[in-house]
Amino acid sequence: MSDNKTLLVFAHSDEAVAFTDVEHVISGVGKVNASVALAGELADGSVERVIVLGTAGVVGHAGEDRPSLDTIYQVTKLIQHDFPLPSADVDPTGEVLLPELQVTMATGDVFVSDDEQRIHISGLGASLVDMEGYAYASICQRFNVPLQIFKIPSDYADSSASIDDWDEIAKQKSFQLREFFDKNLR
Repeated sequence: MSDNKTLLVFAHSDEAVAFTDVEHVISGVGKVNASVALAGELADGSVERVIVLGTAGVVGHAGEDRPSLDTIYQVTKLIQHDFPLPSADVDPTGEVLLPELQVTMATGDVFVSDDEQRIHISGLGASLVDMEGYAYASICQRFNVPLQIFKIPSDYADSSASIDDWDEIAKQKSFQLREFFDKNLR
């Protein structure tokens, strides 16, 4: 990273295996862990920018123009999919580096591996789903810190997705994220 005021964040250590030589924070999985960890990092006011790298599930339908499992996307709008009351959409305020690859991502505290869930989330207008993004964006918004979120899909968030397989897939995706990081974010 170009300066020490940029904070690099991953939700899970498997997503960061290719970044052992780069300073970063592992927030933990889920909205609560993401919120607490990131708020703790931003509390002293020294962080000027947050970059989140990680994996996400694809919620588009087969046959649609859905995200590829081998492409890194920039999340520019976040929604919650597991909250029963209306909640405001949150838009990260960091610079858009991938204008042709912008997506909306839904966040919820569940690993989506069910066709019914996937269809519901897709109907909300999301292309990707994760478990932390909305929390990161909300915290950065409250602290007025620019945020960029870059995600590479790990699965299709359907009955073929397995949390048991996710660890190994996330480790593989980490190396693709590292290549992107070195080329675009250093």
